[in-house]
Amino acid sequence: MKFEQIKKESQECFRRLTGIQRTTFDVIITILSEADALLKAQGGKPNKLTIEDRLLMTLEYLREYRTYFHISRSYGISESACYRNIRWVEDTLIKDGKFSLPGRKALLKSDVEYEVVLIDATETPIERPKKKQKHFYSGKKKRHTLKTQIIVDKNKKLVVCTSFSNGKRHDFRLFKKSGVHLHPEIRSLTDTGYQGIHKLHQNSALPKKKTKKNPLTKEDKKKNRKLSSERVLNENVIGMIKRFKIVADRYRNRRKRFGLRFNLIVGIYNYEL
Repeated sequence: MKFEQIKKESQECFRRLTGIQRTTFDVIITILSEADALLKAQGGKPNKLTIEDRLLMTLEYLREYRTYFHISRSYGISESACYRNIRWVEDTLIKDGKFSLPGRKALLKSDVEYEVVLIDATETPIERPKKKQKHFYSGKKKRHTLKTQIIVDKNKKLVVCTSFSNGKRHDFRLFKKSGVHLHPEIRSLTDTGYQGIHKLHQNSALPKKKTKKNPLTKEDKKKNRKLSSERVLNENVIGMIKRFKIVADRYRNRRKRFGLRFNLIVGIYNYEL
């Protein structure tokens, strides 16, 4: 799939193929062209692929998560060249800053830009590690995973920041380890995995859990349903991010670049809002 073959596709089909809008594609091409011009000024062997094809190859990798071997054969280059091109595109976009997230500091600003935030965690399966397997084994998913915490602004549907950990770590422990501190006026909505968050942030709401001695009343169930309807936006955001199969399917690569790729995908999602 070369760019010449798909450039006349409709907006809808282009987004279904690449995972991003055509306007976003054009913005990224501008960023990559400037970075490529600096590389050419330094000299060296010219790249066989155009900027458009290099970006398309990266999007194909993130969206479909085919192997480097299969993608390299589609574009007529070696497997190592395919890896270098994809890595260069990812690093260039991250360094540019246009697709950066607001970050944890934005949640502490005194002017309170965010009224309500949704906090949730999602898991990505990985191949069984050779060492320290227990650290990555998720009792919830019954497999080895990487856990990602996502904080979303409820009004704008914008992802504010992310945090990463191994699959064994509990959701609330991941929240404490992430070092996220919320402004007292910001209201946070979480699920039952964040029991104890009131000690860190009093303006929090989470569903009430039933026990054998204290079953839920009709009023408690009504409040839980209302809270769930407010929190469903977070699940929708996670679903939009997981259109890119590299963070939804079993992650085969080294875990070092997982956070970079996840944040890049989230940054593109934010930009398209």
